[in-house]
Amino acid sequence: MMRNSIPCVGIIRIRCKGFDLSLSFNLRGQIRHPYWYRRQKYSFFRNADKKVLFLLVKTKVYEMQINRFGYYWLDTWVMANVIQLATQDFCARNLNHINDPCGRQYDQMTQAARTVPANIAEGNSRHSTSKETEMRLTDVARASLAELANDYVNWLMRHEEIPWSVKSEEHQNVSNIPLDRPTYKDDVQHLSSIHILKQKHKFDAWLCSKNSITEANCLLVLCNRLIMMLGKQIENQLEAFKEEGGFAEALSAERLARRAEQSAQTDAPLCPKCGKPMIKRMAKKGKNAGNAFWSCSSYPECDGTRNV
Repeated sequence: MMRNSIPCVGIIRIRCKGFDLSLSFNLRGQIRHPYWYRRQKYSFFRNADKKVLFLLVKTKVYEMQINRFGYYWLDTWVMANVIQLATQDFCARNLNHINDPCGRQYDQMTQAARTVPANIAEGNSRHSTSKETEMRLTDVARASLAELANDYVNWLMRHEEIPWSVKSEEHQNVSNIPLDRPTYKDDVQHLSSIHILKQKHKFDAWLCSKNSITEANCLLVLCNRLIMMLGKQIENQLEAFKEEGGFAEALSAERLARRAEQSAQTDAPLCPKCGKPMIKRMAKKGKNAGNAFWSCSSYPECDGTRNV
């Protein structure tokens, strides 16, 4: 498939040869593949119902389940959109040229609210290529949310009010409202928007009360709730990284396995320590920098070497 100027409109997340991979696709459904696959003999094709994507690499077929727009199914992303919409309504109703003459608070609160779902989406889209970036962006979303929560605390204190106690009935009522699990499979952007608005309406008793104190308290509870959800999401991402490693590590392992296979085919010497085929490498530093040598294909587990 050839690259073209048609913009990317979605992401297909797949799992191939032991690690995750993201492929973007455009309005015509054409795959825009990452660099490392361009160096191999490959082709893509789908089954009849287009639910499964197949990848043919050097006569081997790998079957991969399609998962488009992965972040649309995250409860954190759904809740972040609820908070963004509610914050925009709050600012439009309660901030004016008298209490916000320069419009700075309006801009800061709406932009902080916008940053949260944006960073969750961007981080999740980088899941397959950089788990470190995914965790960093999720943490940025959490930090922006803390900034927004502080704005609501400030609004309450400006009006000689204080946040609801965690033991209060109002706090517990807002905290205990569950989010429905997304059930959409196709037409994701259309159905996810319906889903988000449905979740937002669950809090209408407080968000549409036309009382800025009640609205601010409700949004403060939702902000704190999402901060805890994002904290757990980051913990899960870290555990997954510890267990599975990152995309770069998987690519390195694949490359080393291929080089070991090539070494076996070219009668490379065996490692003096473990007996595995050796790989010809180039010294990058030290007194032998620039000189070739044989290194064990299982490095760094084995550090056996031979002179060329």
